[in-house]
Amino acid sequence: MPLESIDNAELSLSDARWQARVDLAAAHRLAVMHGFNEGIFNHFTLRVPGTNDRYYQIPFGLHWSEVTASCFMEIGYDGTRLSGEGEVERSAYCIHAPIHRLNAKAAAVFHTHMPYTSALARLEDQSILPIGQTELGTLLHTAYDEIYTGPAFDPAEGERLAGVLGDKTVLMMANHGVATFGQTVSEAYDRLYYMERVAQVQLYAMWTGRKLKTLPADVIDHTLTEYKRNSYQYGGKPNHVWHFDALKRMLDKKEPDYKD
Repeated sequence: MPLESIDNAELSLSDARWQARVDLAAAHRLAVMHGFNEGIFNHFTLRVPGTNDRYYQIPFGLHWSEVTASCFMEIGYDGTRLSGEGEVERSAYCIHAPIHRLNAKAAAVFHTHMPYTSALARLEDQSILPIGQTELGTLLHTAYDEIYTGPAFDPAEGERLAGVLGDKTVLMMANHGVATFGQTVSEAYDRLYYMERVAQVQLYAMWTGRKLKTLPADVIDHTLTEYKRNSYQYGGKPNHVWHFDALKRMLDKKEPDYKD
């Protein structure tokens, strides 16, 4: 390969990694804006572009409102800090590293205890109910872990969760919270955003004490079929990219330092 081509390839990968850091920092800041974070805990991680053995993680103790593109550590799938400074939060490693390793599509792994979804996860039946369009679009991608095993301080727990997830992109975690997954930050964040909206609306409807209006089976089947086969993209971009770009524009006006 000509030297110029090698240099261009390295530059392209470097640009991709910096953009990945910027997007991941934006996701942390947006989670604070949307009320998804819980103190200094919960975890957003992203596989380092061009690798299959490491991911980005913030140093333990950093509030998500403080996260910037340059703050991320690179953590190996064995838990070793490969670059950056700070402490590696144990449960983040034990949940996220095995999922990154075992699921090629899980480049982004976002785990939160956001309030409405976590409340739904504490019900005997944590299922998303087929009572609306957004609910149907979300339940199509959702798997359910019905067993809470305690704090995740062993990578075996992440391996177990990877098995429960299968080919889905949302994992409801009984008595715990939720995790969303994507090939990009925008995809994982979009899933997270709409999961919280679904849980909020479902709980509001349940709190009225009135009978829920479940959609007819034929409408459910038709809608799910349409969601599965509809690949239309505005301007050649999936909806989650449009959504995340819009959210970043909001962030640019309020907290542009996330890009630092």
